[in-house]
Amino acid sequence: MNPLLATLGGKLTERWLNLLVLPGALFLAATAVGTTLGHRHWHDVGRLRTDLDELAAHPALDRPGTAALLVALVLLAATAASLAAQFLGSAIERYWLRFGRDPLSRSLTARRARKWKERDARLDEAISHAHHTGAGPDGAVMIRSGTLARIQALTESRDRVALREPARPTWYGDRMQATADRVEAAYGLDLAALWPRLWLTLPESAVRQIQSAHDSFSAAARLAAWAIAYALLACWWWPAALVTVGCAAVSRSRARTGLDALAGLIEAAVDVHGRELAVRVGLIPPEAPGPLAHDTGDGMSEVFRKAE
Repeated sequence: MNPLLATLGGKLTERWLNLLVLPGALFLAATAVGTTLGHRHWHDVGRLRTDLDELAAHPALDRPGTAALLVALVLLAATAASLAAQFLGSAIERYWLRFGRDPLSRSLTARRARKWKERDARLDEAISHAHHTGAGPDGAVMIRSGTLARIQALTESRDRVALREPARPTWYGDRMQATADRVEAAYGLDLAALWPRLWLTLPESAVRQIQSAHDSFSAAARLAAWAIAYALLACWWWPAALVTVGCAAVSRSRARTGLDALAGLIEAAVDVHGRELAVRVGLIPPEAPGPLAHDTGDGMSEVFRKAE
């Protein structure tokens, strides 16, 4: 029992240090440097060294109790800063995935929809003007490599806005909405009603992969929160703006990658385990052949909604 407790305690301590203490301590150190140097003396290392020497020579720091208290206060302040960043990161995560019924969100959705339609129109035009070069051995239509490359580039350009016509103010919300729309179109399933039940039936390996993708997205949102914190610090010390830009760029890239993986895993979970859930709730017998039928999906949605 004691080795188990020691192992758990070590893991918790490591997690506490990595997630709370280190990011917060780094921000506190940057804040101390920034407020000490300011804009005018932003690179004056000698000024910073002098202030540190004066602080170290303070008589109170010679006392072990005072030094221990100071270390404890720094750890508490670092933990508090990281907890605030986590709270702000959760708010950013919800903001990224919002439906957006306020005027600003509706305006952003309309703007993204116009951009998507423009790029989709250019794609349709390129497809309609594609010149066939013959038929392949299996009857497939052959298109010139240059034309195909242009069609692929236009498709990627459109999909960077959204996989389908935007219905939410952000790419992140539209990516999840596209997953829900695809599941409903293929199986007649309401993903919002299905997912809590399906989650209970997933094997441990699938749960770990989905949780890992979600954790990556959440970590990106926390990094965006730190970008905001460093942007505030840049008001007193402009080099913090460089950290802000770096955090924001990495956060955006990781958030897109994490959410795209999460949406793909959710859709794959429905494809692989949706029929198993239908068997468990008694809508189809275990020996029923074929994939999940659309009418079965409609029945599952009706059962799960409970006649709402």
